[in-house]
Amino acid sequence: MISDTVKDILVEAINDEYKARATYKNVIEHFGDVRPFTNIVEAEGRHVSALLVLFAKYGVEVPEDTWDSRVQTPQSITEACKVGVEAEIENVKMYDRLLAFTDDYPDIREIFIELQSASKERHLPAFERCAQRGA
Repeated sequence: MISDTVKDILVEAINDEYKARATYKNVIEHFGDVRPFTNIVEAEGRHVSALLVLFAKYGVEVPEDTWDSRVQTPQSITEACKVGVEAEIENVKMYDRLLAFTDDYPDIREIFIELQSASKERHLPAFERCAQRGA
């Protein structure tokens, strides 16, 4: 049996990944196939899929993804890159906080560490480079 706390952290994690995916899809819809958004939006989809495996394993109800209608369109690609930087920083912080609740769930812990690592080591640097070059 999974605790309510662990259910809550799974829901928080997938909502954050939904939000990132919707944000990056929105940038592509408004500015075209711009890197790093095209690469990272696909990665966010893989992050959601990894979390869905955990939802299925533990019998947790998957929240509806309503983020496409909730994200705002940045004014420019540079602004979008800065939004990406902030989103990935917050994602890393979120996983730092959520990992504290995963000691009894090594599979959840492993997925959270992998997702955090992708944000910290790949997504964040890509958005930082984008923001620095101005597109």
